[in-house]
Amino acid sequence: MLYYGAKELAFGIRTVRKNTIIIANEIPEEKYGFKPVPECRSMAQLLTHIALAPQFQYQLHAVEKRNSFEGVDFPALMSRLGAEEAKSRTRAQIIDLLKTEGEKMAAWLEGLSEEFLAQSFKMPEGSEPAAKSRFEMILSIKEHEMHHRGQLMLMERLVGIVPHLTREREARMAQSR
Repeated sequence: MLYYGAKELAFGIRTVRKNTIIIANEIPEEKYGFKPVPECRSMAQLLTHIALAPQFQYQLHAVEKRNSFEGVDFPALMSRLGAEEAKSRTRAQIIDLLKTEGEKMAAWLEGLSEEFLAQSFKMPEGSEPAAKSRFEMILSIKEHEMHHRGQLMLMERLVGIVPHLTREREARMAQSR
């Protein structure tokens, strides 16, 4: 029995995505093009990447129902995802994409069985470990978004916005004094 199963994974994805959407809503549209340095994604590009990146795991586990990376056409998959990310979108469209893609992923996760999450997925030749559970792979969706959300929070600070999680923590600390 898993202590952290499909329902908890879906709840975690929804929680992480809710916080990302709060950030997306706090950033004024005129700041969506901000890049700390030219080589970085803009805020809009990073939010779009966050919205669409889970499609990689969804494609492997839900659509193709693979149990290994063997035969995956990485160039074609990454090209398709890259083209989708590169589409120009307004702030409202990006926020809608975050909502719809996040809910699509969470709804799919809720229906997964413990048996499915426990299945082994063979990693590419020479990888360590040689295999991971589907749970580990799917959990990476949440970890990936949290990583990029940290980048977004730093970018918020660079444009003069105190991130909502910081404001909430400061408010709690002020109440406890």
